[in-house]
Amino acid sequence: MISMTPKDELKYYLQRAREALLWKLDGLSEYDIRRPMVPTGTNLLGLVKHVAGTESGYLGFVFERPFPEDLPWMEEDAETNADFWATAEESRDDIVGFYKRVWAHSDATIDALDLDSPGLVPWWGPERENVSLQLVLVHMIAETNRHCGHADLVRELVDGTTGLSSRNSNLPDRDAAWWRAYHERLENVAKQAG
Repeated sequence: MISMTPKDELKYYLQRAREALLWKLDGLSEYDIRRPMVPTGTNLLGLVKHVAGTESGYLGFVFERPFPEDLPWMEEDAETNADFWATAEESRDDIVGFYKRVWAHSDATIDALDLDSPGLVPWWGPERENVSLQLVLVHMIAETNRHCGHADLVRELVDGTTGLSSRNSNLPDRDAAWWRAYHERLENVAKQAG
């Protein structure tokens, strides 16, 4: 196995999370990628839009390398949760293209800086606002994977698709009957415990 630098390892795990998040859109209609599947309105395309906007700030603004496009949904005066859903005028291609442009900008920041390069996250407060590129990369990996978990559940609710990628379900290889029985068993355990 070829050894990677610590920076390369962080970039690798960030990219894996990015790709896993985008994979959750594959094969779904415009309606299905926008459907609010839980009471808080969480939807697949909105998760992508949110993560893209968040990454553009953490790996742009924080290191005085602002992302070059206007993001009105990320402004302080934007509508509440405007970054968690796509308008009817914002297509899948718009949001995915935006996210990939953010990747390129973020990767240029990562490549240009050392892991101990300083940044400033003013919204973290005076005690924590001084950061390094390494800390921000760890934060973005965690942030992206957190929302990948949301996307996992939303996608399962939409059409039953699960897994890390099209090649890796990341779940035990069982048929639908096994999963129904497993679900029923857990339901019975919950009722007994409740």
